[in-house]
Amino acid sequence: MSTHRIPVAGTGVAEITVSEHGKGHPVLLLHGGGGPQTVLGFADLLARLRPARVITPTHPGFGGTPRSVSLAGVPDLAELYVALLADLDLRDVTVIGNSIGGWIAAEMALANTERISSFVLVDAVGIVVPGHPIADFFSLTPRQVAELSYHDPDRFGIDPSKLSPEALQVMGGNRATLSVYAGTAMADASLAPRLAAVTTPTLVVWGDNDRIADTDYGRAFADAIPGAQFQLLDDSGHLPQIETPEALVAVAWAFAQAHSHISPTR
Repeated sequence: MSTHRIPVAGTGVAEITVSEHGKGHPVLLLHGGGGPQTVLGFADLLARLRPARVITPTHPGFGGTPRSVSLAGVPDLAELYVALLADLDLRDVTVIGNSIGGWIAAEMALANTERISSFVLVDAVGIVVPGHPIADFFSLTPRQVAELSYHDPDRFGIDPSKLSPEALQVMGGNRATLSVYAGTAMADASLAPRLAAVTTPTLVVWGDNDRIADTDYGRAFADAIPGAQFQLLDDSGHLPQIETPEALVAVAWAFAQAHSHISPTR
């Protein structure tokens, strides 16, 4: 774990807590609204199965971390992570983002991508697709969120009654921070039209049983990005990195290596 202080317009600096796993091809892994714990196991798995240096930041305000008041939306986070890549002096980076992390990645694809060779959007949110709304996350109980998020909610869902008071406080803080960044609608009507300007190779991966944002929503996300590929994962929901992590490693790594600016590694 390390902390990076990145300049932010208006308030000086923002602090980002970063976890790193492994060595090799750089991967920036962006978590969703459930917080960094939803991707840390996948980060470790990816680094063990492939020669990858997996960099996992905690979005400021999640996991009990501080949030600069200047960070008030997804585009702000996208700018912050573009600056983080520069601070780390990384190149040939693959950006993998799940849920709101996928939305952040999509906004990064519209910013300065000179250090980025590919994007993998995993059950991303952020666009508006008529007839295929994102589930009203903030009105749902934890059990309802699990039923919509997982192919197998009984196996992977979290029972809040079994969590410590500290964990419940972090969970509440995560939800509050998510509402600041994503709004209650979890979408930006301007995003889909703007994605027509993306030029970096992009793979859109979707769990076939995602009911937070259905597969037609996922296909619309891919259709909005010129040349984007779309890949369904069987027996998976909104968080494939938890339910089918090996399958996600396989498709994400193959795409990353196919578009690497350096000789591919196994």
